[in-house]
Amino acid sequence: MPYMKHLIEQTQKAISTGGKTQYRICKETGVDTGQLSRFLSGGFGLSIAVIETILDYLGLEIVVQRKKKG
Repeated sequence: MPYMKHLIEQTQKAISTGGKTQYRICKETGVDTGQLSRFLSGGFGLSIAVIETILDYLGLEIVVQRKKKG
């Protein structure tokens, strides 16, 4: 799923440029450290609510748009 790969890459980039550790993100959002780790390593099974919590904390959002024909 290329969209998930892109989502994970953008999240990793936001973490690395934002100056916050994964531990701090989890501490401040209430997201379990295992969940964040699983998400960043490409793991599935996380709810959209957990993903949105992480992204919101990082100042990111999910945008859905129509696929380009091709």
